[in-house]
Amino acid sequence: MWYEEAETFVDLHVNARPASGRNEIVGIFDDTLKIKVKAPAVEGAANKELVKFLSKTLKIPKSEILFVSGETSKRKRIRLPKNEKVMRLIGEMEA
Repeated sequence: MWYEEAETFVDLHVNARPASGRNEIVGIFDDTLKIKVKAPAVEGAANKELVKFLSKTLKIPKSEILFVSGETSKRKRIRLPKNEKVMRLIGEMEA
């Protein structure tokens, strides 16, 4: 499963693809949410871009987006507060 839902938060299993042409959520592949980010994987730039993109897309403060694991890997587990936008994203990806 590409996400884990708790009472107050959701953990997303993300496959981040740095150095892409643009920031975008691609879809579900191999039980992960594939997200492309423009920034290269150098000195944390891709992670910063990923947090910025998720913050803007899901209307979540950057300070509330946490890396649970995989901060230096392409496969990451990211914790987000459970809100309407996050649940809508999950619903859209499941459809």
